[in-house]
Amino acid sequence: MARSVDVMASIADWIQVVSELVFMLIFILIFFGFNQRLQVYIWTRNIRARLRILERYARDSRKHAEKMLAEAGAENPSEVMDRLVDYFVIEPVTIEPTDIIRRLDHVLTVREQRFKHLIERITPKATDIERSLAETVAEISTALNFLYKVVRHYLLFGEKTRNWVLIMQLELIMPQLLKIAETYYKAIDVFTAGKPIGDGLGPLVAYRLMRGSELRRVAEDTVAAETMLENRKLIVVKAEGPGSRVGKPGKAVERIVEELNGDISMIITVDAALKLEGEDTGSIAEGSGAAIGDPGPEKIRIERAASKYGIPLHAIVVKMGMEEAIHEMKEEIARAAEKVVERIKELVLRNTKEGDTVLVAGIGNTVGIAQ
Repeated sequence: MARSVDVMASIADWIQVVSELVFMLIFILIFFGFNQRLQVYIWTRNIRARLRILERYARDSRKHAEKMLAEAGAENPSEVMDRLVDYFVIEPVTIEPTDIIRRLDHVLTVREQRFKHLIERITPKATDIERSLAETVAEISTALNFLYKVVRHYLLFGEKTRNWVLIMQLELIMPQLLKIAETYYKAIDVFTAGKPIGDGLGPLVAYRLMRGSELRRVAEDTVAAETMLENRKLIVVKAEGPGSRVGKPGKAVERIVEELNGDISMIITVDAALKLEGEDTGSIAEGSGAAIGDPGPEKIRIERAASKYGIPLHAIVVKMGMEEAIHEMKEEIARAAEKVVERIKELVLRNTKEGDTVLVAGIGNTVGIAQ
């Protein structure tokens, strides 16, 4: 019995010794940063797994773009994509803000024309609609390629400099970046098929208002039509469809306002807007100002034209998520377009009198929506 007690005591002593050694080892490892290195290893492994997904998105989107260019008649689509995916834009100098909008507009126009003319040159037999769709898919491929390269850069740079804070930040933001990439990647099939997207809400509203009216081109890839609403003239503006175009709504509004010497009672802009989490897709909101999500040149044209002549500037937006904006238009958004048409009619009838002229601009990508 005594011998058994001694054995148990001996085992307890050994367990205590081993426990102390393990504790000491863990303390030493923590002291020398092993736990941090282990965490960085886990973060890096997770980032690399998601980076492979980004690489696949970039690679597959490029294949889609090359396929569309080949079907449109391009002889060497791979060489064309080599030139497009790394095309960059250098922003104008901002330290001297004078004329910055004009300079930004010029730079963005040069980029847009570069893409457009290059695709026109290599696809001489393709229709304008086919070219616009191929151009949009190429733009998506360019965006995904850029996102993949930036993530890869910060991962490799973080590993090279052993900057665990940088790697931690990248790990925390990766789910959001992957969600954005997935949204763009899934949009390729929609644009390839030429289907209307959520961002086409504005053009769809414009189409409902101008349907059956005579059209005229007022700016690049932008058309306008006149219609009547209880003895009030509506001038409706939208991008020229059904290709993948957003047009130049700012230039169109500015030109029409100047043509009429500011004799316009109201300007209404209609666009899609990103919803907040918890908001319903297709919910409608009204406000003042120019509802247009451009970098600045088109928006400021509308604002300047309205302020020059003191024209009230109203905005109507329909809420949707980012993926809903560039994916196939949902039924809720299509139904909201009908409601927006009624909102516009109500706004016009309540705030104008007979004989007045109202300008309505449907902002957004008009893919799949004609006029």
